[in-house]
Formats: sequence, C-alpha cells, structure tokens
Amino acid sequence: MSKVIGILTAGGDSPGLNAAIRSVGKTAISAGWHVIGFRDGFRGLMENRFVRLDGANLSGILTVGGTILGTSRDKPNKMPIGDKLLDMTDVIIANYERHHLDALVCLGGGGTQKNAYHLSQHGLNILTLPKTIDNDVAMTDVTFGFDTALNIATEAIDRLHSTAHSHHRIIVVEIMGHNAGWLALGSGLAGGADVILIPEIPYEVEKVVESIVQRSREGKGFSIVAVSEGAMPVEQAREVQKLEARKQGAEDKEKRKAAADRLAEIEVERTGNTLRLTHRLEEMTGLESRLTILGYLQRGGTPSPADRLLATRLGAACVDYIEQGTSGVLVAARGDDAIAVPLEQVAGKRKVVPHDHPWIQTARNLEVNLGD
Repeated sequence: MSKVIGILTAGGDSPGLNAAIRSVGKTAISAGWHVIGFRDGFRGLMENRFVRLDGANLSGILTVGGTILGTSRDKPNKMPIGDKLLDMTDVIIANYERHHLDALVCLGGGGTQKNAYHLSQHGLNILTLPKTIDNDVAMTDVTFGFDTALNIATEAIDRLHSTAHSHHRIIVVEIMGHNAGWLALGSGLAGGADVILIPEIPYEVEKVVESIVQRSREGKGFSIVAVSEGAMPVEQAREVQKLEARKQGAEDKEKRKAAADRLAEIEVERTGNTLRLTHRLEEMTGLESRLTILGYLQRGGTPSPADRLLATRLGAACVDYIEQGTSGVLVAARGDDAIAVPLEQVAGKRKVVPHDHPWIQTARNLEVNLGD
C-alpha cells in the first residue's frame, strides 16, 4: 500500500531546509508515496495547516534559502494559545491520525529533537534530520546550515581585515553560537582572526588585552577578534556554574527559584557581553575598537553546495529508513554514511567544542588567543 508521510520544519530557519524537503519529497514520491507538508512547524501540525507536496511545488527550491513550509519555535506540550501555554499533544496526535500518516519527518535543531522525541514517546512514528547553523546537534558529525553560515562568517572576517588594517583598529565581530562555538572557531581560524572567544572557554579580558598589545608592539597595527554571541568572561561563567549547581542541588524551593531567576537575568546580560568587551578593549589598549554583529545574515541566502549535498543525502536516507519501518531516530551524518540514532540519545544533549578538539589545538599552535 502507498505510504503517507508528513514533513515539517521547526526552530530557526537555516540554509539547506528546502534541499532536505525536496529530497524527502522527491524520494518518497518516486516510491509512489504521498507527502504532506505542515506549515510553521509543530503549530501548523496542531492547527492542521498543510500543503500536499508534489513535483510542482518541490521544483526549483534546491537553491532557495529559508523554508517553503515556514517555521516556528512552538512546542507540542507548551503551545501558546491566547495568554496560556497548553499541552496540545493530543490534538497533534489526532491530526497525525486524521491524515493516516505512516511517519512524520521533523527538520530542526536541539529543540526540535526534544519535541520530536516527546511525540515519539506518545506512539507516533517520528524521524528527524539535523538542521542548525550552530552545528550543535548531538550524535551527528555535522548539521546542514553550518557550512553556509561558516562561509558567510568567514567572508565577513575577510572583509573586516581591510578596514581594521587601514584604520589600525581592533575589529570585534560577533558570530552566532549561544552555547556552542563551532561557528566562531571555524570562521575565526579560516578568516585569520587573532583572538577567538567561544562559550566553551570563558575568557579573561586582561589576557585578550595582553595579546593585542603584544601584537601592537610587534608592529601589527590591527587585530581581529571573533566572538561567539554566547562567550562569557570568567567571572560570569563561574557565577553560572555555581547557580546551576544550586538550582540542581538546593532542597529549599525558594533557593532553587532564586537561582533560576538569577540565571535568567544572566541570559539577558549575555546579549551585551560583546559590546561591553569592545568598550573595555578600547579603554585598556588605547586602540580604536569597533563592533560588527553579523546576526541573521549568517542564516540567510543560498545554501552552499556542501549543505545542499548533506541535506539531500540525509533526506533520501530518511525515506529509506521509513521504508524499512525505522522510527524514533535522528538520521545523522557519520562520515559518508547516514545512520539512524535513537532520539533518546539525542534529545536534551548538545554537541559543544571539546577543549582537546583539533581546531582548538590548531588555534593554539598558531598562537591565536582564546582568552584563557
């Protein structure tokens, strides 16, 4: 019998989503299956807003950025309805059954993996594909979207070299990556940054200043500082560590709440870390400092060939796994293979940069300052 599969994209948009939608759709259609795309992530599935995907609406989308299905960050069990957060899991299950779906394919990052796992625990046949420019989905070598963002961030650093050199400035460039530093580290190395600061290695401003001043003494009249948006100074990182321990270990409910509230405050404060760093570097070095925040530029535009290829091969492999009756898995990249990893091994986990990673060692060999 002909299978019916659904597909949705959730979380932040990312280059390669349309390539993955196209690959899943075309592979399934060639097998004689029907494909339904749900609009705007899990919210569209809950509201039963869908489009039937066929050859016509899958044509011409391989090179298009964003997602033709739209996306949202809404969670099945915490869906904003009016002024409340409600558990809409039962409604989603009903819509899944209404369309007689054999499987639902969810494209997304860490949050999507958790939401997909939640639905799989409620009996739905769920498969996921790893999407995020942050490259922090657990159990996969790489996520689609990362390579495109890496290219964009590297090109930005390349261009910033000109003005840094011409005006003898410190140029600080903030790169996406709230909890994982893959993007800043990779583009910093590829773009020849002199300082790279990532969330995994809390930084001491004094050591960054020392490195920049030393460059100035050596006749190098400019410095490029690549910073992950989630990079933290040592003092802030220590406070976070203590609060996390208190939040987990405190028996007193009020103490746990106080720790959680302070952690929420720090999350807000972190958004200004790079600007504060830029001001401090200017004050402490006496060199003119300028900040460039790349922001959403890194997520937009045409996906790179590497991202198109990755999304295409994972999408095709996903359909193969559905045909085999496999569900409750992330279809992950492992070398040139696409392997099925149980969602319970992925959900709630994050792939961060290990301190002994070859990219870290390369940076140290090149005497790139990492702030420690």
